[in-house]
Amino acid sequence: MKGHFSARKKIMIFFMIVAAVLLFGFIVMGLWNAILPQVIAGVKIISYPQALGILLLSKILFGGFRGGCGGRRRGRFMEMQQKMAAMTPEEREKFKAEWKSRCGYRWKKDPSAGTNAMAE
Repeated sequence: MKGHFSARKKIMIFFMIVAAVLLFGFIVMGLWNAILPQVIAGVKIISYPQALGILLLSKILFGGFRGGCGGRRRGRFMEMQQKMAAMTPEEREKFKAEWKSRCGYRWKKDPSAGTNAMAE
């Protein structure tokens, strides 16, 4: 059956994820202990379990637990593509005009360079 992982592959992926988490914890600990105590007064050296805790906390605060490679963003992009494809040319122009008025300079072209102002 194409597209299904065997039990052996699942076990290997599990152990690779565990190894990556442990390695990232070691990297966090090493960087923290090498840099922060010397740069910021009052910051202490941390242990390995504390580094794993910081890694988990940063994942919760900054990364979330969405999983996948931008699955939500890709889904929204595909949904917008389908909506744009279903619009008539007049509706498309009206939509573009609305976003031009909302986003301002990002949609305006630089007449001297012939490129978008955002490309600078």
